[in-house]
Amino acid sequence: MRVTASAISLTVDDIDASSAFFKAHFGYRELMAADGFVSLGREDGALSLVLLRRGLEVLPEGFRDRHADGVILAFTVAEDLAGEEARLRGEGVEITLPLHEHPWGERLFQVTDPNGIVVELLEWTTPAAE
Repeated sequence: MRVTASAISLTVDDIDASSAFFKAHFGYRELMAADGFVSLGREDGALSLVLLRRGLEVLPEGFRDRHADGVILAFTVAEDLAGEEARLRGEGVEITLPLHEHPWGERLFQVTDPNGIVVELLEWTTPAAE
């Protein structure tokens, strides 16, 4: 198998709110859109996002009323995680889980979009010596 691109589809109540959030704060741009659907991508080829309005008839019947609950959308950043937290805070984004480090070498913080999608920004560090 040769994968040429990756995307995640998330079902939300308000696609416009999530689309605006990811474009304003995470560098996404709209690739295509239709009623109840928007596809977002980034210039660097990072994971694409597809936002689907909950209840959309093109979704299988058993999935139409589900939404992106329990999903954590994680982005690994190359540098300056603290700077990213400060940037987002300065842009008025609520930090729902402040920057902290786990002993296994993972530093992270989380924000939540208007539809409840949890976005985690993380970087890997050298694990703490025991």
